[in-house]
Amino acid sequence: MVLEGNPEVGSPRTSDLQHPGNQGSCVLSSPGEDAQPGEEPIKYGELIVLGYNGCLANGDKGRRRSRLALSRRPHANGVKPDVIHHISTPLVSKALSNRGQHSISYTLSRSHSVIVEYTHDSDTDMFQIGRSTENMIDFVVTDTSPGGGAAEGPSAQSTISRYACRILCDRRPPYTARIYAAGFDASSNIFLGVENESNVLQDGSLIDLCGATLLWRTPAGLLRAPTLKQLEAQRQEANAARPQCPVGLSTLAFPSPARGRTAPDKQQPWVYVRCGHVHGYHGWGCRRERGPQERECPLCRLVGPYVPLWLGQEAGLCLDPGPPSHAFAPCGHVCSEKTARYWAQTPLPHGTHAFHAACPFCGAWLTGEHGCVRLIFQGPLD
Repeated sequence: MVLEGNPEVGSPRTSDLQHPGNQGSCVLSSPGEDAQPGEEPIKYGELIVLGYNGCLANGDKGRRRSRLALSRRPHANGVKPDVIHHISTPLVSKALSNRGQHSISYTLSRSHSVIVEYTHDSDTDMFQIGRSTENMIDFVVTDTSPGGGAAEGPSAQSTISRYACRILCDRRPPYTARIYAAGFDASSNIFLGVENESNVLQDGSLIDLCGATLLWRTPAGLLRAPTLKQLEAQRQEANAARPQCPVGLSTLAFPSPARGRTAPDKQQPWVYVRCGHVHGYHGWGCRRERGPQERECPLCRLVGPYVPLWLGQEAGLCLDPGPPSHAFAPCGHVCSEKTARYWAQTPLPHGTHAFHAACPFCGAWLTGEHGCVRLIFQGPLD
């Protein structure tokens, strides 16, 4: 499924991609054909997995990571349709038995199948995405659990195809990227029940892999997003304002992303997500009759979740370099107002038929009337 966006990571539309079948924000890219030593290769765009705040829970390693930059390859490896066969016994076709011949088999009925043989295309680069760790997969993606992190354990059965999709990028300007359902397996074959459709990726397109959602950012779109250096400067500026707990009068500070998201430290800001009042951690105001996480704000008496605040660190998910003024409810991830309101109004795929707004940094379903809240800090009394 591709949810197409506008130049500001905009309004989504849907088309089904599902098919039958078996350090900060680190990026992995291929060297460019025309890149000279010390020069950056030509970048087609970047894929970002929603639900990870800048890095996988166990760290980005090789092709298994939270973010991938697609850059021009040293030599074109794209493919394009060549010969079409209408046959009744696709499995005995020479095209399917030739490991060097890329082919797609469409089963239209019990007695009618179509095989499309593909040939080399010197004008495109191909990138393949899926759950498989075989060499032909460029970006290994695993299921994302709501609330952040990958699904783990022996009972966690993946719903992502081993060869989920492939992206073809034009090697010449304007470097158009198109996405196709399914990827070629180790035998260079794809079996589909119906024909797949191509779709031109735009900045902000969302790709549903039925278990994980990817965001496509173009180089032009990333220029509008903040850099990691800007996010760190905003953290330091927020801490320099010396916000205080309005009850305990202790100074609050956002922790450095270098320490990772472990247990909140003693200066961690906490928020009542219904009203937005920011405090230090305290143990009073529990309303266990309303639920284990329900607390009453001592300033306005609203009862609701009381959670620690964590800064969003995946810059590619942000729409602008605005100050960290809003938090998603109920997870407490902090970002700019524009970013918070955009994601709170963007339904993301859930399962095969449902959509629900979620925090882009951890994947938690958003709650409340707006899905986010404006943060209310108290400055120092001196």
